[in-house]
Amino acid sequence: MRKMGAVPYFLGALACALLLGFGYYLQYVRGLEPCPLCLVQRGFFYAVGVVFIIAAFHNPAWIGAVLYATLAFLFAAGGAATASRQVWLQHLPPDKVPQCGPDLFFMLENFPLAQALKKLVAGSGECAAVDWTFLGLSIAEWSLAWFVVLGCYALWLAVRAIRSRTSMFLGA
Repeated sequence: MRKMGAVPYFLGALACALLLGFGYYLQYVRGLEPCPLCLVQRGFFYAVGVVFIIAAFHNPAWIGAVLYATLAFLFAAGGAATASRQVWLQHLPPDKVPQCGPDLFFMLENFPLAQALKKLVAGSGECAAVDWTFLGLSIAEWSLAWFVVLGCYALWLAVRAIRSRTSMFLGA
């Protein structure tokens, strides 16, 4: 059975690694502390990257390629949903922005997990702050754009795997 090759998966993993690296640069070199929603998005970038790197090392046949791509797409969709929530918070009028809450580590240590996750996903005032922009877009907006790109890339990999399987059956 013909395999797709590892390179497309390595490219997806490389994109995630570069995005995470830039996030750590902003945190540790530029001094921008990530808000709770930023940390969740970072987790989704890790998840997408891990799926891509596992797929690259596994180099699956068509059904595995479709499964890995679907899983990467789902993680990218979760990241896009989280980034969308933060973009929404950033565009609220100042009087509608929720109050700042405790940081993620405090919530995880002091609240039941379900309550901490609920507060985390809801976001807080620090998630609405725009501390950095590039080409007029905030970090959350760039994150949303990259999750959409990664999700589309994962879908393209799935379609490519299905088409290669179909062309094998048709003898093309």
